[in-house]
Amino acid sequence: MAEDDDDIILSELDDDELTAQMMDDLYDGLKEEIEEATRILLDRGWTPYDILTKALVAGMTIVGNDFRDGILFVPEVLLAANAMKGGMSILKPLLVETGAPRMGKMVIGTVKGDIHDIGKNLVAMMMEGAGFEIVDLGINNPVESYLEAAAREEADIIGMSALLTTTMPYMKVVIDTMKEQGIRNDYIVLVGGAPLNEEFGRAIGADAYCRDAAVAVETAKDFIKRKHNQVGA
Repeated sequence: MAEDDDDIILSELDDDELTAQMMDDLYDGLKEEIEEATRILLDRGWTPYDILTKALVAGMTIVGNDFRDGILFVPEVLLAANAMKGGMSILKPLLVETGAPRMGKMVIGTVKGDIHDIGKNLVAMMMEGAGFEIVDLGINNPVESYLEAAAREEADIIGMSALLTTTMPYMKVVIDTMKEQGIRNDYIVLVGGAPLNEEFGRAIGADAYCRDAAVAVETAKDFIKRKHNQVGA
């Protein structure tokens, strides 16, 4: 696509203008424009990692902040995340080739007995937008699904979601099993979903309860930084 609705020709913008335009286009959920701009920056010699961090992640940070503050709502964030995915589909194989640093890896899924996934999908997309590698287990996950995937993928974070009051106690089953197997401290455990609250998160032994996708991203970043600092100490 050569032009957007405002007749801006992306290839005629300089690098600073183009990254600013990408942030605007992400905000508006314009997937084709994001894909085109990503290719233009690659052609100009940008590294995949710089495009990811300086354009895509920077743009999704604005989306996340406005979602947290009630300026944007779920449908708009889903559009932005879908546009982000367009850019990521181009960058992902290149990032793997170049061995670019990643923020961390998260295994995420809805717990056993629960088939709701909109909130979980939103968290997964926002986390990917922030530079995390995501392994999405889908819905209705028994404890084995989480632990096998976390071990196989060498994950940093296990994320559990529930929308039903009847399924949220299963999160404790997963955490208790981790304790029994002596692996609880190997992973950061984040939980979320409409019926949960901070008190519940503490009670079941999770590292944190995240009330929405934007909070999940910030919480994950904080925990990963702490983990790296402990390793480096």
